[in-house]
Amino acid sequence: AAAFERRVLRRAAEHHYLRVRLELSDGGARPNAAQFKQLVVTALRELHGEVGAALPVDVLTYEEKTLSAILRVISSGLVKLWSALTLLGFYQNRRCAFRVLQTSPFLLALSGNSRELVL
Repeated sequence: AAAFERRVLRRAAEHHYLRVRLELSDGGARPNAAQFKQLVVTALRELHGEVGAALPVDVLTYEEKTLSAILRVISSGLVKLWSALTLLGFYQNRRCAFRVLQTSPFLLALSGNSRELVL
């Protein structure tokens, strides 16, 4: 007989990781890594003010070709970051949108996506 085992984290994770993609309305200039980080900080500042802009967010990886990145944020700031990215609408006077593709308290969980698995 199969046994059910429930596991509960005793201590909440210190950080959360987000895989995000920036979608631009046209094929204009693409942001480099520094501009991408500045765009994230700008999104936080616009929604949450200077306190939100002070939220420690790290860009762990950034692919300029696909405009996708993996971001690390302290767990208590996850909702602030996610909401700021969702509500951002412009980059250099062009329409844009952030798409949060995956989120996890474990970086290893973002290494693969079972929905993109090709057999």
